[in-house]
Amino acid sequence: MLTTTTARTGVWCCDFEIAGDGPATSMVDPTDETTMRVLVRLHGEPLGYLALPRTGTPADVEAIRRVLWSTFGDAIAEHLTAEGLPVPAEAARAGWIAPAQPGTCPNKTEAAGLVSVVVCTRDRSGALPGCLDRLAAVTYPDVEFVIVDNAPSDDSTERLVEKYAADDSRFRYVREARPGLSWARNAGLAAAKGRYIAYTDDDVAVDTGWVHGLVRGLSRRPDVGCVTGLVCTAQISNRSEAYFDARVSTWWSRCKPQLYDMSEKARYGVLYPFAAGLFGTGANFAFDRELLLRLGGFDEALGAGTLTRGGEDLDIFVRILLDGRAIAYEPSAVAWHHHRADDESLLRQMYGYGSGLTAYLTKLLLDHTTRREVLRRIPAGLLHLARANPATIRQLTGVVPAPRGVRRRRLAGHLAGPLLYARSRQAVRRSAVGS
Repeated sequence: MLTTTTARTGVWCCDFEIAGDGPATSMVDPTDETTMRVLVRLHGEPLGYLALPRTGTPADVEAIRRVLWSTFGDAIAEHLTAEGLPVPAEAARAGWIAPAQPGTCPNKTEAAGLVSVVVCTRDRSGALPGCLDRLAAVTYPDVEFVIVDNAPSDDSTERLVEKYAADDSRFRYVREARPGLSWARNAGLAAAKGRYIAYTDDDVAVDTGWVHGLVRGLSRRPDVGCVTGLVCTAQISNRSEAYFDARVSTWWSRCKPQLYDMSEKARYGVLYPFAAGLFGTGANFAFDRELLLRLGGFDEALGAGTLTRGGEDLDIFVRILLDGRAIAYEPSAVAWHHHRADDESLLRQMYGYGSGLTAYLTKLLLDHTTRREVLRRIPAGLLHLARANPATIRQLTGVVPAPRGVRRRRLAGHLAGPLLYARSRQAVRRSAVGS
């Protein structure tokens, strides 16, 4: 595997299916990248990543196949054995592997009722087709797509969704006039009809088997109330994308299923379950719809589009765990995310992550049921925050320097979060009175 001291800013992020004889594929066409990050999958199930030099020729696939078995041999054998397929002898391992067998492949979950997929969007009708086209291609047989138009400035999104709905009855349009991601998500929750409800963002491209993966995670154990999935980086073409990719490495780097509940405190340390980023991200998650309704949905004072700019996914994760339910991390629920492509957008995002985190923690401190648990974790939390902003950060292909001002903007967000949460709560109360 490739080892470097400084990350290359041109990294081709691609996807390679072992079964069959197809090429590596990607969300973004390659250009002149000399490095490739390869998500290796077998019958759709992620096994892990390879970082290799790229030539842009058929030799790249040959290079991938040369190192597959030495890197993922145990995982390949385990999958094939579970499926009832023979494990190729060493001499035949560079060759073709049979496609998935219906009814026996561990990554081909049976349908478990209607799944409602909610996409919240705001004034992005130009970019939205990329998301909707990928949704239309999902292979899960019983699904609906609820597109929530949040405080739109025109009717362009409505007209776009109506065009999709005319050709595909699974698409529905919902308008939510109150700005804020949580308002929009709750509008989708109210409109959803499924046993399960899944959420993704309008800058995300889901895999054809994405919903199957979410259902697989929700079926892991009877007490699972939420599942999160693998969020792969779609493109790394500059320093901003490289830094964000390294910053959110837990989104894309984990290829083993995991279950979380309140019995895991000793395993994950003193900050559990309040630490950010452990369980997944709101770009790719799903819920038992009845549970989410009973918990009251998302906190409208948190999230993008509000003063706090974030924290709503952290909040719902903790509420689910404190309710006695489990969260499943399911890497077979694959989605691809387009990161912030310039420094200013990245800095705004880092500010929002900072303010959303401390806004969510402020909510916990104001709640008498969680106040004591949060207070006793403050020393460890402050130490964790101090260590979370290094001058450089390691990426799969090397080390990425932090863009100028990123630590300052994130700290500013941390400091502003408590006041922003108080003001946002007031705004929510006023909105509730006026509605």
